[in-house]
Amino acid sequence: MPPNAQTHPKKLLFALLIPLFMALVAVSVVNVALTPIGSSLGASSSQTQWVVSGYALAFGVPLVAAGRIGDATGRRRVFIIGIAFFTVGSLLSGLAPNAALLIAARILQGLGAGFLNPQTTGIIQQNFSGQSRARAYGMFGTTVALAVIVGPVLGGFLLKIFGDSLGWRMMFLLNVPIGLLGIILALRWIPADRAQLAATKDTATTASATPVRKRLDLDPVGMVSLAVATFALLLPFVQRTFTPASWVILAAGIVLVLFFVWWENRYKRAGKPPMLDMDLLKEPAFRNGILIVTLYFLGNTSVWLVIPIYVQSHLHGSALLAALIGVPSALLSAFAAPWAGKRVLAAGRRMMLVGFSFSMLAIASTLVLITWVDNGTLPVWTLAFPLSLLGIGGGLTISPNQTLTLKSMPPEVSGVAGAVMSLGQRMGTAVGTALIPSIMFGLVEAGYHWNIGFIAAFSAIFLMLAAGLFFTVMDRRREVREDARA
Repeated sequence: MPPNAQTHPKKLLFALLIPLFMALVAVSVVNVALTPIGSSLGASSSQTQWVVSGYALAFGVPLVAAGRIGDATGRRRVFIIGIAFFTVGSLLSGLAPNAALLIAARILQGLGAGFLNPQTTGIIQQNFSGQSRARAYGMFGTTVALAVIVGPVLGGFLLKIFGDSLGWRMMFLLNVPIGLLGIILALRWIPADRAQLAATKDTATTASATPVRKRLDLDPVGMVSLAVATFALLLPFVQRTFTPASWVILAAGIVLVLFFVWWENRYKRAGKPPMLDMDLLKEPAFRNGILIVTLYFLGNTSVWLVIPIYVQSHLHGSALLAALIGVPSALLSAFAAPWAGKRVLAAGRRMMLVGFSFSMLAIASTLVLITWVDNGTLPVWTLAFPLSLLGIGGGLTISPNQTLTLKSMPPEVSGVAGAVMSLGQRMGTAVGTALIPSIMFGLVEAGYHWNIGFIAAFSAIFLMLAAGLFFTVMDRRREVREDARA
């Protein structure tokens, strides 16, 4: 069905994906600016680390709760609130006079990103169907893949153009006009959905023999327990240094997850609407899709952290050079994701099998070339050739997985369902970017050559992608069985 009588589908997607791209770029854009930020503000290394970690935590913690709030009260409104938080956080970040205020502003930025992110999938699910929905998720996948790589490139360019002291501030201030534009476009091009959601609930009430509670119930205990659990699970990884306290926090997070599952089941048995219906996880396509995307992001996003570290710290290349190595991958992803979106419903999980294969080939080819790059036989920029295959792999994996995983989800819970998938991405990214570089650093600090550390790190990435491929094969078998029964 079309988005509505007044909004063209392309305009609706543009209004959704520009803020999403802005929020995802903000995850990695500051990675190349931590040294200038430290020098400019007199910040310690732990403070500059929290410029990154604070955003990552604030992004991940509210995702599922924000999805539930959007589903229940109106997604456009929560989407606009998220953009507003992000924009104000960007302005305060760019003007921050010290590290403490910069960290606080980045947390506000992250909260905004966490609120707007799940509304994107919810609005797509509500306003598109069939092949048009698959194409929309193709553009969604392009946005995610480009954002992962564009962040460091954009950061490198801004530092080059404006210098260290102003360049890092421009990384934040550029978001202000984009955020204001995003709010205007959302008001003009995203359908107001509060009445639509209310009509859906009234229909469900009429069709069901079970009485439906009239008072809005957002399951506050479920929201708080999952938010705290997410914080506890993410914190040890975004800090990137494990201590005995980290293990205690991680264990507490696991206990809270178990409590959350128990509480949601109890809440539903009492006839109340849980924040996350555990029956959703009984749907094999949804459950497998979350696992697949978590493994993919656990491996793939680490590449774009390991490569800059290796190029800058070992080969003494510039931050801009390190970032530019990822440009061909981003461009290929921009073509592959929309192409995949047009064909994914016919191809099913087979398309993702090809995507994982391309990604694993990229990692294996880089492992072959790295010794020749290290000894000077090949220039460092030749790494861009094998790594460009990651763009094809991502285009054939991210958006197809989104489409196939959410295909079976009813529109009224699509915000929560999309939020759970986004949380899988955030978890995978947090664990991967903490674990994979630490493998390389650990070996280098133990006295091994940089190439040994690099090979070990990329081998770990290969294993993560192989695990993702394994579960994709398992889900493809389920898909074949279901098609045979149809």
